[in-house]
Amino acid sequence: MSREFLKLHQPGAPVVVANVWDAATARWANEAGFTTVGTTSWAIAEAAGHDDHEGAPAELMLSVAARIVAAVDAPVTVDAEAGYGFAPEELVRRLVAMGAAGFNVEETDHRTGELVPAEEYGRYLAALRSELDRHEDPPVLNARVDGFLHAFLAGRTGVEKEPLPEVVDRANRYLAAGADCVYPIHATETATIGRLVERIDGPVNVSALPRSPTIRELTDLGVARISFGPRHWWSFEKWFKQQLVADRDR
Repeated sequence: MSREFLKLHQPGAPVVVANVWDAATARWANEAGFTTVGTTSWAIAEAAGHDDHEGAPAELMLSVAARIVAAVDAPVTVDAEAGYGFAPEELVRRLVAMGAAGFNVEETDHRTGELVPAEEYGRYLAALRSELDRHEDPPVLNARVDGFLHAFLAGRTGVEKEPLPEVVDRANRYLAAGADCVYPIHATETATIGRLVERIDGPVNVSALPRSPTIRELTDLGVARISFGPRHWWSFEKWFKQQLVADRDR
């Protein structure tokens, strides 16, 4: 299934991944027509009373992912955050054992909140690639590139061009190190996404956030993979709170 999942990463005909947080939402996504699902660490952690960014125990996060894999007859890609401190062989072993078709890892060190140096993260990805290649049908390795996210969190909104050269450089390094796909998270401006697709030497994953281009527009830009992150969790949270207030006041 992993090889088939990788084949779906086609520029101009992207795989669209619905991000879910339990077995029920995975089945609902399948029923809605999504042929691929992915976990979202934000939603899984919050639903269990923890913070995102590895604030939840690794065993909890991976056990939920395993239940999602078991719930649907479709490729499931796992948000493995920054790898939970596991050695590459242990992380790969766990993902293969649960039947994951793919996984994300990210380049932010959550102990410091800073980006991991590109050379160090590249070595980590190369070690993951080495372990993945020991398996006949290895999960797809999607390397998250966090420059735009850090710019957004620092309040540098509307200036996505600022980290563009570094994001492109890091993305190409990570592809050379063995990533199958790269994920410049929080790239939301049409022109920026177009430049990323032009300058990155491999499949590009983009989030369909509320302020992002539409799925059709992302497709036309040549994106190879589209995901939603915690977008549907946020929508569900807003609806649920509004519904609680409405029912309380009936």
